[in-house]
Amino acid sequence: MQLSRTGKSQYSEVEAAEELGVSVDQLRTMIRSHVVERDEDLTNVPVTTFQPSDLLVLRLLSGRKPSPMQED
Repeated sequence: MQLSRTGKSQYSEVEAAEELGVSVDQLRTMIRSHVVERDEDLTNVPVTTFQPSDLLVLRLLSGRKPSPMQED
């Protein structure tokens, strides 16, 4: 999976959706389908942040193939 080269260690919900190439609604649907057991669990987290490894797992769970890393 090719993430932006900003060296970020955390991504906001909007940034995570952009990195995955999906809308925020699609990201939330993926999380509901694969991560949380109940919708209430989503509301218990005031601010959602994602690490690069979270994005990799979400991409794999979504069935999208990770892009190969490009060399500089």
